[in-house]
Amino acid sequence: MAFITMVKKQTRDGQPCAKCRDVEARMRREGLFDQIDRVVIAQEGDLSSEGMRLAEIYQVDRAPFFLVANSRGEVQVYTVYFKLLRDVLKPVKAKPSALSDLLTAAPAADFA
Repeated sequence: MAFITMVKKQTRDGQPCAKCRDVEARMRREGLFDQIDRVVIAQEGDLSSEGMRLAEIYQVDRAPFFLVANSRGEVQVYTVYFKLLRDVLKPVKAKPSALSDLLTAAPAADFA
């Protein structure tokens, strides 16, 4: 089982960077954000912030990025959300729509 850390950049005015905001919104829409175990902030202009230190340790120069630690403590860095999606995140089963609920609850009509 993997432990996933998301590192997001926060701009000097306290806002998340646009790409970080977009990726997080997409993950929430797709029901995948719950698979993120920890979110760390890389504060723009503060090299001592945890996210900036992680970026330095893992030699990452873009945000957001993801650190995926396996059970042996090995860490894989993902700087591309779609690669993380393909390699690590587990798809969430789609909730049935109201129409499919109706069709399953009522037998098909005979139009003959």
